[in-house]
Amino acid sequence: MDKYSVKCLMCGEVHDHYSLNCKKGDDSLLRAYYTAKQLIPSDMPGIWRYYNWLPTEGIIEEGSGRTITYKSKGLASDLGLDDLWIAFNGYWPQKDAYLMTCTFKDLESFPTMQRLREQQEKRIMVVASAGNTARAFAHVCSITSQPLLLVVPKDSVHRLWTIHEDNYSICLVTVEGDYFDAIALAGKLASLEGFVNEGGAKNVARRDGMGTVMLDAVLTSKELPAHYFQAVGSGTGGISAWEASMRLLADGRFGDTLPKLHLGQSLPCAPLYSLWNGVDAVDAACPGGMYDDVLFNRKPPFAVKGGVKDALEATGGTLYAVSNKEASDAQELFENAEGIDINPAAAVAVASLVQAVKAGNVKPGEKIVLNITGGGQKRLMQDYKLKQLPISLEVSAKDEGAEAKVVKKVAEVFGV
Repeated sequence: MDKYSVKCLMCGEVHDHYSLNCKKGDDSLLRAYYTAKQLIPSDMPGIWRYYNWLPTEGIIEEGSGRTITYKSKGLASDLGLDDLWIAFNGYWPQKDAYLMTCTFKDLESFPTMQRLREQQEKRIMVVASAGNTARAFAHVCSITSQPLLLVVPKDSVHRLWTIHEDNYSICLVTVEGDYFDAIALAGKLASLEGFVNEGGAKNVARRDGMGTVMLDAVLTSKELPAHYFQAVGSGTGGISAWEASMRLLADGRFGDTLPKLHLGQSLPCAPLYSLWNGVDAVDAACPGGMYDDVLFNRKPPFAVKGGVKDALEATGGTLYAVSNKEASDAQELFENAEGIDINPAAAVAVASLVQAVKAGNVKPGEKIVLNITGGGQKRLMQDYKLKQLPISLEVSAKDEGAEAKVVKKVAEVFGV
């Protein structure tokens, strides 16, 4: 019996395990359905603890980390909450947290890479990113030697560091433009012979990898929370939490109610907040002026079947818009209360929780999970020397010849 199947949420058609789209053309995400109806943790390392609910047929042991969940004392006390759980994704040896890129994007990159290995994929993988996803895929490709083409906005290149000495399998291209421009160029390249697209939100491995945040939180705290908080750009992390929660609900051992999704976005560039609330929260200069521009995506999977809108409606969830001042104050609050540095995006999640407490959207005795999507970079720098990935090529989004230039550079870098 197969470990899992992949189905279209609209037509119910069963697809090949590695499909990214419905072959009938439905505007729907595909979803993995697992033979194991209960979550049985394995004794495998890192994220592979949740192997029976990951869409892979093997593991990448080296470099694998996972979410570490613990019950908050400091932040909980500051906010007057009795049952706040921190799902920490990053580097914090004192908590046995070893996500070596200091971001939960590692949870996406390892299952995605494992599926490429299962297909014996030799083509060059193309990844578009505003920084954190690129760093995560650079990390796993440095381990596996899978050739990788990274396409990132020029202003995001400072996030492209690694702990690895050798990164020969990576070609980094920067785009004079925003994240959507990087996505557009990467899409064109991925359609060419010799390249393969990793799939983004359409890839069940990426979503179910991120969904392990909820799995870890529930196994640690023993039940589904009433509320789940996370900062989002595309909203895929929110979709992942919802999908994982449905599986845990069906498991039957962790409660009978889906957690409410509380998703935070960063002003002045909050397209999901705009779509959900019917207001204009996207400045013409976006992504400029954001506390963390990794949270900006001009074309998020909002209305697609199984997307952000469905996730919010199914859970009775909501979206928050966070100012830079609120994010800054929240980052300071968390770091002082919990004793570890966090990424700016995670500060937006903390600020969303602060807003919710003030508005009475959560009650002091309710179980709450706060996803800290990235943290511990300052702590990592105490133990490792970070190395900036070298830029192979710089192009403009307005350059009609950008695609050809990238192909030529890739041939030089990889000798193909």
